[in-house]
Amino acid sequence: MKVLVIDDDPDMTELIKLILNPVLYEVLTAHSGMAGLDVTREEAPDIIILDMMMPEMEGWEVCKNVRKFSKVPILILSALDNPGKVAQALDAGADDFLIKPVTSGVLIAHLKNLYRRSQASQGELISDQQIESQ
Repeated sequence: MKVLVIDDDPDMTELIKLILNPVLYEVLTAHSGMAGLDVTREEAPDIIILDMMMPEMEGWEVCKNVRKFSKVPILILSALDNPGKVAQALDAGADDFLIKPVTSGVLIAHLKNLYRRSQASQGELISDQQIESQ
């Protein structure tokens, strides 16, 4: 499974990479909303992990733009615990929302769930073992 992490904080993208790479994921990173849109178009990730607060383009704006050309599942991972912003991200097309800090187990469980749901919507039922082998 290919995961794209879009976050303006390089330390955060590296941390997520360290958590996900050994488990079962190929992790791509982008450090701005525009770069994230480019990588999404070029690499067609299976899931996007997206930060809400970035300088040039906020997470909800990235969501809105991704939804113009892709149905890839989007998980917002943000330190922002504001119900209005959560609603804004979900309305813009995000599929899930987690508040930082989050344990690695919870993050991985949410990613597996999103991937299973996206595969099921395409008519394919998938197990954890199949996720781990992709």
